[in-house]
Amino acid sequence: MNLHEYQAKALLAGFHVPVATGLVINHPAQAADDQLPPSDSQRWVLKAQIHSGARGKAGGVLLADSPDDVRAKAAELLGKTLVTHQTGPTGLPVHQLLIEPASSISQELYLAMTIDRQLQRVVVIASRYGGMDIEQVSAEHPDAIFRLYINPTVGLMGYQARRLGFALGLSDSALKQFPALLRGVYDAFIKNDADLIEINPLAVTADNTLLAVDAKIAIDGNAAYRQKALFATRDVTQEDPTEVAAQASGLNYISLTGEIACMVNGAGLAMATMDLIQSAGGSPANFLDVGGGTSTEKVAAAFKLILANPRVKAILVNIFGGIVRCDLIANGIIAAAHEVGLTLPTVVRLEGTNAAEGRRLLAESGLNLIAENDLAAAAARVVALSHTESVNGADA
Repeated sequence: MNLHEYQAKALLAGFHVPVATGLVINHPAQAADDQLPPSDSQRWVLKAQIHSGARGKAGGVLLADSPDDVRAKAAELLGKTLVTHQTGPTGLPVHQLLIEPASSISQELYLAMTIDRQLQRVVVIASRYGGMDIEQVSAEHPDAIFRLYINPTVGLMGYQARRLGFALGLSDSALKQFPALLRGVYDAFIKNDADLIEINPLAVTADNTLLAVDAKIAIDGNAAYRQKALFATRDVTQEDPTEVAAQASGLNYISLTGEIACMVNGAGLAMATMDLIQSAGGSPANFLDVGGGTSTEKVAAAFKLILANPRVKAILVNIFGGIVRCDLIANGIIAAAHEVGLTLPTVVRLEGTNAAEGRRLLAESGLNLIAENDLAAAAARVVALSHTESVNGADA
């Protein structure tokens, strides 16, 4: 789960990471003169709160020179849909703004923490080149990226923080401040089950102090049971509505860009199924795991998600009947197909207990359900059907 910038900064502030005083609004009138955060320069920055980077390039970060200008620019941003290279062409809606006093910045740094899953350790990634995409820094200045690995037994050590501060070129008060800041970020990461904390830029201000100017935090979805307060703040307007609906139905669903929908029981089997579709010349429209003990209700919910995608030309259902018998799964598929009015060509590969009986039920259903017992053959068949549907659609 991603946090908005204002939520990320509030979380970090609780761990003594320095952030600017900000005001969050969802209507321009809330930016009254007496509500704006104090600004020595009488200048403010308005930031659209969406779950995406590159907001500035998309017009989502604006500078205002007076309280009246703040309200005018707030009216301009609120309700707007921002399209960045991370949001895709549909963009994301702007429902909230974070207003902060403009900072006097002398240097911009990059600081992030994430998990190196191969080494099973938290890794700190830092660079003197802040304010840029880390991918761009890696491509243009690979030697300017520093990595620090934290032993989970002893945690972040003081000497590690000091060494990284020197590597970043910090001095005097900023260097003295850095170990406590890094400790705060690490404690926030561990105690909140984060997948990522990114501060970009981490600013060195004109008076040589450190300030987190922007912050991004992603929380591990598997920790929802433990981080209930954080997950209660989840903003579903920033997420794919199909994925939100899938979670409500107990399905694991991720939207992709292809034309062949997949419905599979088991994450590993789903990955293999998508690979075979790709190998056969097709492109998956989604990852969809209905779980090992699937039911008619889950299958019907899965078909509804699939049919809501206008790009889908054909469907591949790949079910291994281990926990549930294949004949029961086949009956569930037939019932669900009737319920949703399924008309798209659908290839069903069943394997496991009573697989032959399941395939017989599908063949005799009178529906556009094509039974296969070989996964590679099923993938090739659904790709061919998707191409036929594309041609027919173009002719129509």
